[in-house]
Amino acid sequence: MSAETEALNDQIKQSVALLRRHLDWDVAQGRLAELNNRAEDPDLWNDPEAAQKLMRERTLLAGQVEGVLRLEADVRDTLDLVELAEMEGDEAVLKDAMRMLRDLAEEAKRREIESLLSGEADSNDCYMEVNAGAGGTEAQDWAEMLLRMYTRWAEQHGYKVTLMESSEGEQAGLKSATIQVSGPNAYGWLKTEAGVHRLVRISPFDAAARRQTSFASVWVYPVVDDSIEIEINEADLKVDTFRASGAGGQHVNKTESAIRITHIPTGIVVACQTDRSQHRNRATAMTMLKARMYEQELQRREAAAAQTEAAKTDIGWGHQIRSYVLAPYQLVKDLRTNVERGNPEAVLDGDLDDFMAAALAARVGATRSEASATAQ
Repeated sequence: MSAETEALNDQIKQSVALLRRHLDWDVAQGRLAELNNRAEDPDLWNDPEAAQKLMRERTLLAGQVEGVLRLEADVRDTLDLVELAEMEGDEAVLKDAMRMLRDLAEEAKRREIESLLSGEADSNDCYMEVNAGAGGTEAQDWAEMLLRMYTRWAEQHGYKVTLMESSEGEQAGLKSATIQVSGPNAYGWLKTEAGVHRLVRISPFDAAARRQTSFASVWVYPVVDDSIEIEINEADLKVDTFRASGAGGQHVNKTESAIRITHIPTGIVVACQTDRSQHRNRATAMTMLKARMYEQELQRREAAAAQTEAAKTDIGWGHQIRSYVLAPYQLVKDLRTNVERGNPEAVLDGDLDDFMAAALAARVGATRSEASATAQ
């Protein structure tokens, strides 16, 4: 067995060991068996809400447990293939087998990171807000670029993206926009993207082709269901109606169906314009408001709250979490983890996994360090 094969095998073994430990393997298998038995109960669907919750947990846990078992089986088969190819001197088969082993090592690393998504709301869908900073058209164009980047990332990972509301810029781009990202662990992955993002480029809006710096902020909060109690006093709400913006035909121009709700005590503002019905838009906006308030509560309870709050400061110099430099050189750098990529075009087209994985690992590591320090 070659040195590379041994190194890859060791790397995979370490990842699988961490996966099993994070899942609490024996407990996870017992819980999955229990959920499978309950799923076969013909009376389960007498309570549809409870049944859906159970099935979601079962699907998530089955994916984790079965994923580890399949990964281990694939590694064994691939190592056997490598050994056979080396014995027979078949270079073509050996090349393919090594490629498969490298792919399995990458999958093991990805699953190891995913196993860290154990926060209270990590498995939930999420809302993502993008807001342009100061700078007029430049910043508004940058906000639209960010929205496209996250939409592309979501689509590449099989997530569903729904535009909840948007406010267009005067000349180009977006002043603000909110999307809902639906899929497994959507909030867990995207929560690390909250903060200020900085762009440096040659301005396409400047006739003198000068270099410009633009800022936009991203905020992420989980979608919550009715099982989570969030009390909201109607007297604390300011509700405004307005005409929806963007494409939509005559309806957009003639009816004020869009809803904006301001929670006065906290200053939280949410808006929805996805439906022609003002009533349905109000219901959706209330769900978004509950999600924002729940996310605030998560911040207070999480050990990483201080870091998260720091990311919500002014949209400008000194507060960014990531810089995207398109000129005079090409570089994207995360200022929290120091992860760098020299291909901004790919990053802006949704290639964000390296940044998300590093930020998630750092966040969980910080949480565990703080917990250990507290215990001592």
